[in-house]
Amino acid sequence: MDFKPFLEHFGTMTCVMSVERKEGGYGDIRIVAGNEAYIKSIEQNENADIPNAKNNRFVPNSLYDKYFPKDLNFEDFCYRAALLGQVMHTYVQPDRFDIWFNLVMLPLASDREDIGYCIYTYEVTATADSSQMTDLSLKISNDVLRTCIKLRGATDFEKTIEEVVGDIRSICGADRCCLLLTDLAAETCTLLGESHEEGVESARKYVSDDFIEVVKTWPDTIAGSDCLIIKNKQDMQFIKERNEVWYESLNAAGVNSLVLFPLRYNKETVGYIWVTEFDTQNTPEIKRTLELTTFFLASEIANYRLLKKLEYMSSVDMLTGIRNRNAMNERVRRLTDGEDKYPDGLWVIFADLNGLKKMNDEKGHIAGDLLLKNAAVTLEQVFLGQEIYRAGGDEFVVIASGYDEAKVEECVAQLREISESPAGPSFAVGVCGDEGRQDIRGAMSEADARMYADKELYYTSHPKYRPA
Repeated sequence: MDFKPFLEHFGTMTCVMSVERKEGGYGDIRIVAGNEAYIKSIEQNENADIPNAKNNRFVPNSLYDKYFPKDLNFEDFCYRAALLGQVMHTYVQPDRFDIWFNLVMLPLASDREDIGYCIYTYEVTATADSSQMTDLSLKISNDVLRTCIKLRGATDFEKTIEEVVGDIRSICGADRCCLLLTDLAAETCTLLGESHEEGVESARKYVSDDFIEVVKTWPDTIAGSDCLIIKNKQDMQFIKERNEVWYESLNAAGVNSLVLFPLRYNKETVGYIWVTEFDTQNTPEIKRTLELTTFFLASEIANYRLLKKLEYMSSVDMLTGIRNRNAMNERVRRLTDGEDKYPDGLWVIFADLNGLKKMNDEKGHIAGDLLLKNAAVTLEQVFLGQEIYRAGGDEFVVIASGYDEAKVEECVAQLREISESPAGPSFAVGVCGDEGRQDIRGAMSEADARMYADKELYYTSHPKYRPA
């Protein structure tokens, strides 16, 4: 059948695809013919994932993956259009491209029982077209809108994420849905949300510290597509060929079908969402729903991470890694206002670092910074598990709870022993117990006064360290 004259009537890049019909699925997928615009796009392709892609001459009836990477989502569209007679449409930006694709596949009559045909036509834009992104069915629109409303109205982000993950699992008819935050630079990943059917094992068993090694293989497995969808054994064979280690893991977990979507924001992958054992009959609708849902999810997660980072920076001393004065003041306020339960056995310990100015003057600020870091580590080791703050330049505060007087005396004695050692940081120390008064500000004032008295004794014994 000569499709060439027919295809030249299309103004957009258009070709005819053939799909081999096989029992229970499909076989080879080929590009039968293309119009001049499509052939030009093929022959000018410089995709690094395709051997000899540059100046690759188009040969009619070639396997499609001669010209661009094998893509299960693309294959599913071809199969549904050519063999199932479905009209397929999507609007996506695959990771391997910096452009958006408005893609349509239309069934085409075939004169062969073993082969089906479809028209594949698309146009590209440099930026997203919001009108295309919102061209949705009523059901998909409602599902995505419900997710957006929940995310935008969230007062407890993590709780809302759990609800959204549960909604996504329900939409997909899946047995499990998980949302994973990733930080490839720090090589960490965190399971932010999970929903699973009763009797289905939690993914938290698998998402341990070394799970990031599995996550790092996913981009190569997705291979520049916008997602990965595994519907059956044939698709699973694709995973085996491309990522055998992950295949063995999925096989051991009894996974037969899977949808994996990267969560991308400003060209950065901030996480992944996946569902297992989903309703494969509704694959196109599920893909379209998740394409848009993940678009909004990624944006909200990026904002969440930014707020967390700002919160961290506002409450943590960036030099020593312990909590800073802002965090201390907020903790005192919450205790005073009754927002936090007042702990039993509360003690306040002021520990002022001796000799910091002399260290800075004689050996430089790098040496002084190292002394501050060592001081923080020492306090963390002595007052294990307690709240430790850097309240000022050389001043540290410990808010200890659950201690009796003997325990506090033991810790202070240990601190003084370290202070007397030439190798250890030296502290002037002031201690005050709250003694059930629930007056942490009063305890802090008394501890501060006692620390200054101890500091004066130190300068009397070591006059050379007294600041000028």
